[in-house]
Order: sequence, then structure tokens, then C-alpha cells
Amino acid sequence: MPTAKTKHTNEWQNKQMQDGNSKDRFVILGQEIKLGESAVIEMEVAKLHTRNSLSIPIIVERASCEGPVLLLMGGVHGDEINGVAIVRDLIRKKINKPTRGTVICIPVFNVFGYLNQQREFPDGRDLNRMFPGTAKGSLASQFAHKFTEEIAPLVDYILDFHTGGGNRYNYPNIRCDFKQTEMVRLAKIFGAPFVVHSNYIAKSIRETINKMGKSILLFEGGKSLQLDQSVVKCGVEGTLNLMKHLKMQDGEIKIEEEPIVLKDSKWLRAPYSGIFEPLVNNGCRVQRKAIIGRISDPYGEFEKKIYAPFNGYIFGVNTAPIVYKGDAIFHVSVEENTHVD
Repeated sequence: MPTAKTKHTNEWQNKQMQDGNSKDRFVILGQEIKLGESAVIEMEVAKLHTRNSLSIPIIVERASCEGPVLLLMGGVHGDEINGVAIVRDLIRKKINKPTRGTVICIPVFNVFGYLNQQREFPDGRDLNRMFPGTAKGSLASQFAHKFTEEIAPLVDYILDFHTGGGNRYNYPNIRCDFKQTEMVRLAKIFGAPFVVHSNYIAKSIRETINKMGKSILLFEGGKSLQLDQSVVKCGVEGTLNLMKHLKMQDGEIKIEEEPIVLKDSKWLRAPYSGIFEPLVNNGCRVQRKAIIGRISDPYGEFEKKIYAPFNGYIFGVNTAPIVYKGDAIFHVSVEENTHVD
């Protein structure tokens, strides 16, 4: 008896055939792109109050020979600029022109949020919690549905580029579910400093793509509303490594240092309210009981040190100068066989 996941995957494959796609044909949003061709296709997002249409460009590059279909997407959250810049640089450097297969680029997925420099859609919803969406749901749900129906069935692999939200700065890392050994292998080939275990979140793009039987990696680097060239460089080089592995680009895979694998992690929360000062560098390893930060009041009468409760790597830091008790301040890996208070 077929599993639910297999049944779901077959439905998408049947739809792809019905839309005119076969081994020798590639049709996206109603437009056929032949081997060796490229196209920029407008995908309508919504009708505005002025009756004008708002759309996003889908940039497609096909090599002269068949191969995998890779989707590169940024800006799922409109204020996460590093992801947009990574896809931009991949296009600017012509890395998105494969020697084999097809590359689809969506530099700005949530165009509403990007224009407003906000995380959410205009209806206040987080687009990455609206998948697979519905045809008659909210604005964000309708857009998620259109992507799920018309773009996702065509792809084999997805790289989804994100940054830390709010005041959180994420050290460059690639995230996947460690129960999927092939995904872990691809994550290591990407070559970001950290490979982090991440469960699938309900109604996210990752969960939907996984249910469709396809492969997706999520890159995190930097923080929202900030452009960090070192993060952009990491994302571009990692994408090139993955494309080389998939034989979509020529050359050798280049990884400066073996990625550090983080199987478990925990956000440390502020034990007090006050002025927050990190005392360690993001990306470093800390020992249990090491001083990693401090919180003080504005009057010079109160100062409390923050200690690492276990051994691990810090790969996310709250950059807000003022925090409340309970705010997440450090994202730290939890090493095996270490004591947790």
C-alpha cells in the first residue's frame, strides 16, 4: 500500500504531466522553456486596491542538456535582505547559468514585505507559516497555494535563504532534518560553518516541500534589515559547491573548513531585564560556567554575569542593547554528554 507521502508525490508528478511537462519539455507558469533557453516570467502575487497587478519575476536558466531543477529563493520574509542579496549575486555572477539542468531564481519571494521592509504579508501573516495554502484563503495563503501548485512541482532541490529575525544575528549555518542522511550530506557539501538539525515546522515551505518528496536546505546568516557581505559570500560559495556536486557547474568543491555538526541546540534566555552586553564572539565554542555576557541597569548599581550552562557553540546572538527577562539572548548547541542545569 502506498504511503501518504508517496501518494502526495504522485499527485504532484501527475499534475506536472498534465501541465505539459515531460522529460523533454519544461513548462512553468504556462510558458515553455526549451533546452539552452532562458526567460524572465512574471508571477502574479495579487491585485492591488488600484486594480493594478503586483507580480514577482521568476528567472529561469536552462542548460543545453537535461539535469536537476534547482530553485534558489530569498526574501520569504521581506526584511531578510541577505537572502535577497545572495540570489542577486548568484545571478550577477552568472552562477545561475547551469552547465546541466535548470536553475530557477526567485530573489524576492515576499515582495510585499520587501517593499515595506517588514517580515509579514500585508494581512499580518507570516508567509512561511501558510503553506501549502488554499485558493480561497487569506492573501498570504493564496500566494502560498500558487507557489505550491505551479512552481514547487517542477523542482528537485531548493535552497531557501534566510537571516535571523528581529535583533537576532545568526552565524552562517545550513539547516536540515538529521533523520534524512542524504540531506545531511548535501548540507555538509554546501560548506557553511555550521550544519544544524532543524525539525520541520508545520505549514512551512520546508515541510510542504518535504511532503512532496523533494529536497530543501535552509540557509541562515546575519540579521534582518542588515546587509552582511561575509554572509552573502558564504551563501554564494555554498550554492556553487552544491551545484558542482549536482554536476550543474564545473570545477572542484571548495570548503575552507569542515562544517561543525550541531545535533541539538537551545536558546538561553535573559535571567534579568536590563542593558545586555555579549562578552563572547558569535560562532565561538564556550565551556560550561564560562562568562558569556552580562546584564546591568542604567544606574550602575546592578550587574549580573551570564554563564554558559553547558559546553557548546554559540551560533545566534541577540543584538538588542536592552532586553527583558525571558528574552532569547544566545543560541547555543548542546553537546552530548554535557550537564544541563
